[in-house]
Amino acid sequence: MLRFVLVAMALLLAIPAGAQETCLRDGKWDIDFAKLWAQEADRSKSRSPNVTRQGERLRLDLDGGKTAELIDCPYGTSGHYYLFDRFDEAGPFYVISKTGYEDFSYTLVMRRTGRQYDVEGLPIWSGDRSRFVTVGCAIARDHKTLRIHAPSADGIAIEAEFPLPCEEQSCSARWDFQSWVSVSCTPHDGSGKKGAEFVLTRGNDGTWRKFGR
Repeated sequence: MLRFVLVAMALLLAIPAGAQETCLRDGKWDIDFAKLWAQEADRSKSRSPNVTRQGERLRLDLDGGKTAELIDCPYGTSGHYYLFDRFDEAGPFYVISKTGYEDFSYTLVMRRTGRQYDVEGLPIWSGDRSRFVTVGCAIARDHKTLRIHAPSADGIAIEAEFPLPCEEQSCSARWDFQSWVSVSCTPHDGSGKKGAEFVLTRGNDGTWRKFGR
């Protein structure tokens, strides 16, 4: 049953390779993309020619000679654009920043399959590289959670999810052990008061549990 749930959650979040939303070209953003693309080119030199760009199209080489393509849509309030950030060998996947109108997230593109997964923060890996944590708050999309992800040859499943106090505090996480994540939060008001602190532990049954406030 647990395996079924994990696979189902992965399928819900995964975006098929090459899938793109319809771009409504209304009200182009006033952004110096030439400068952003030059900075992206510097970052991608270590992966060249695996990462290439042609205007608003970002192309990523996949295993087996295939290619994944992410297309910018810097128009209106529903627009977005992609920039190559890094290649994560542990994944293995490409980490792509996705900037939207008053929004920001990351898209992970699997090198083996090209499937895409949207996450709110950069992957924070456990010591054995079997799992990673993402911490992110996208209040406009009502996403205020920490997620523990379990990558595999089939993709990336969400193994656990816990709410974060994003409206009042900013949070960070670290792996203390392979089955132990510490989370600490700081109030936005700069008062110096302690925020939420808790730990997440994984039991022998594979279930993650929260301890603390």
